[in-house]
Amino acid sequence: MKKVIFRRYLLKRLNTKISDNKKLALLHGTLRRYCPFVDRIAIALHDTKAGRLKTYLSSNRGPSPLVRYESALDDSPSLRRLLANRRSRVVNDLSVFDEGRGLHTLEIRAHGYKSSYAFPMVVNGRVAGLLFFNSRKKNSFTPRSLDVLDLFAHLITNVATAGLRTAGVMTAALQTANEMVHYRDPETGNHLERMARYSRLVAQELARTGLYRFDDEQIQTIESFAPLHDVGKLGIPDNVLLKPGSLTAKERKIMRSHTTQGRRIIDAILHNFKLESLHRVDALRHIAEHHHEAMDGSGYPHGLKGNKIPIEARIIAVADIFDALTSVRPYKSAWTNDRAFRYLRRLSRTKLDRDCVQALLHNRHAVEDIQARFRDSQAPAPAGRPDDRR
Repeated sequence: MKKVIFRRYLLKRLNTKISDNKKLALLHGTLRRYCPFVDRIAIALHDTKAGRLKTYLSSNRGPSPLVRYESALDDSPSLRRLLANRRSRVVNDLSVFDEGRGLHTLEIRAHGYKSSYAFPMVVNGRVAGLLFFNSRKKNSFTPRSLDVLDLFAHLITNVATAGLRTAGVMTAALQTANEMVHYRDPETGNHLERMARYSRLVAQELARTGLYRFDDEQIQTIESFAPLHDVGKLGIPDNVLLKPGSLTAKERKIMRSHTTQGRRIIDAILHNFKLESLHRVDALRHIAEHHHEAMDGSGYPHGLKGNKIPIEARIIAVADIFDALTSVRPYKSAWTNDRAFRYLRRLSRTKLDRDCVQALLHNRHAVEDIQARFRDSQAPAPAGRPDDRR
């Protein structure tokens, strides 16, 4: 009877609006009834476009060895093979990697883990990432235990990626609308890819320095929703959005309404797709509606000031402006990073969040890596309308 009550409680909790980290913790607790040697369960997502693995969820006893971490697959040949082959892997003695110098290898070893079972997470025919079971004992993963772990691996994959799949449906709908915006008001080809990853850099740095307590799930949310900040431009008439000259005061007011229109579009899609209960969806609302607010209260649509502006919107503002400055547009040449950084510093005195600006500047090497990886193939020659469409 107690087992039945517990299972009902577990299923009920898994169906509530709690974070995926909490769901993973619940499943970990259940798994330990059958495999008490499993001390850690972790999920790393596969960024196929950037060729990187990014920490996402973790449930372990004691301090977590890897948080807010990502690595290039080129630096992890064994993990790259796992993703390519889509086969699980048992390592019952992690000392075989003692010569490894990757941070993930060093951290796992430093936290006392002795054996590991890695499971590729296949969702809709695509490898979404890797699921790791770690133990502080050698030779923990026997054929008998793997039967149980495989069942839990599939369950964890379904539960942990359900939110990603649901968000994916919504994001796909919004992305379709977003692409329609950029067909009408084209920007540089990889602008959205770059600014999403700049947003991730800023969020990671804010968490690393302790200014904000973002976990990997929250950071992934910010990165995923960043490209949708301008979806409200879908509601802006062509005679305003595509006007080659400067906007009149009336036209500028219409243009600025893309923030509130974006919020309405998002709310409509959430309602129509029955996604109102989606976890962390408020971050998307904040990004769409508030990314043009300013720290001194001079922004729009509501004139919010300082910390009244949601942090997600403050992060996206820095990422968006930096990429606009360093990209070629029909009306301007690309600025150098040094010039853009100096300008961001000036803006941080009044308009932009100083901590967010500093977080981006502190990660210059990573910024340059993103620029190299997502460089636009062909840039248009400078000419045409001024930059008053923000």
